[in-house]
Amino acid sequence: MTTTDRSPCPGGIASLDGHPVARVGYGAMQLEHGSDEAATTVLRRAVELGVNHIDTADFYAAGLVNRRIRAALHPYPEHLVLVSKIGATSDPTGAWGLRPAQTPAEMRAEVEANLRTLGLDRLDVVNFYPMATTPGVADDQRVDLDHQLAELVALRDAGLIGGFGLSHVDAGRLRRALPAGVACVQNGYSLVDRSAEPVLELCREHAIAWVPYFPLGSGVPELPKVVDLPQVRQVAARMRHTPAQVGLAWVLASSPQTLLIPGTRSVAHLEENVAAGDVILDDDALHTLAGAGA
Repeated sequence: MTTTDRSPCPGGIASLDGHPVARVGYGAMQLEHGSDEAATTVLRRAVELGVNHIDTADFYAAGLVNRRIRAALHPYPEHLVLVSKIGATSDPTGAWGLRPAQTPAEMRAEVEANLRTLGLDRLDVVNFYPMATTPGVADDQRVDLDHQLAELVALRDAGLIGGFGLSHVDAGRLRRALPAGVACVQNGYSLVDRSAEPVLELCREHAIAWVPYFPLGSGVPELPKVVDLPQVRQVAARMRHTPAQVGLAWVLASSPQTLLIPGTRSVAHLEENVAAGDVILDDDALHTLAGAGA
């Protein structure tokens, strides 16, 4: 199959807080680099390929990524689901250009900032990263999860967000949040990092959308890259796919609720990633990959 012979929904359809979305979406973080024109080209090509789930954050380059999404796609296609993140805010003096924003007032302010830069009245879904147990976080940012969940529910009740997810959570914290109605979970997960398996199992059990970041391990410098694993390269050669497509297909097969959001600034890589939604790993491939990266 060529990258232009696309089905209308890459990878098939799954539900994200009641929205039917293609299981291969797009993560916009890399759009903080490069030109406005290049960002517009990639975003519009993604929509042409059937991508209708875009993951972003106002704190990506102090709102630049959101503004680029708005410039490229507004007025937004009817079925496009825009998902953002809160829990941090832009700060040029902070690590990674960020500082934690964990209090209920800061959480609401970040939602409002996303609405402004994206040109929306409501965010379809917001993912929140609770940092109370994160090393190095100041005491005033160690807010009890129950207070944060109450604010997320209040934002949902006010119609500013449609639903909310959690990021960087363990199984205990996810279980604690379940009564509030969790739409999705974003944790790192790939062939080289399976530490989130207990959280994934809870998502399977409760039919929660699983939206793993770093599906190719590229964001974890101390770990090998998925595309360099011998087993991945072996399967890719046999099945005539690229190693990246094999790695993405393995993550996609981890749960029927898995939604991929690989990011890129390259149209060629975008098309390669979207085509991974059509890769069906056979039993031999799954057996070969079972021990990869272990």
